[in-house]
Amino acid sequence: EILDCGKIMSKSVFVKFVSEPKNDPIKSIVGIACAAQAITDGHDVKVFFAAAGTRLLDQGYIEELDLEMGADSMMVSNFMQLIIDNATLYCSWASVKATLGHVEGDGALIVADDKIKWSGPPGVIALATDSEVQLTY
Repeated sequence: EILDCGKIMSKSVFVKFVSEPKNDPIKSIVGIACAAQAITDGHDVKVFFAAAGTRLLDQGYIEELDLEMGADSMMVSNFMQLIIDNATLYCSWASVKATLGHVEGDGALIVADDKIKWSGPPGVIALATDSEVQLTY
């Protein structure tokens, strides 16, 4: 919807990363870029990392995605920092442990544990039904 003053009305956007990023790195980069764009456009963005999508919380893997974009690219890292700084983040510890082998409190993720809301399927359903726009990668 467009307001009379030409500004886009803010929407509630739910972005879920659930697919294995290693199977389609470019798809993951597109998802990260779309989440970052939604933030830049002024939307209320909530991001849930589940299953193998939790790999995107690994700094080393984000650096691999940067390399996909070019030898000196920091594009994916910059998008992730924008997401970390401006979106509400959700994740499942069971998924982090299964995918990355990390446990709560070890400080191994790209974002501090206390900056993530820990949840599972009930959180995913609540976020999806409360949002106006859902994107899944």
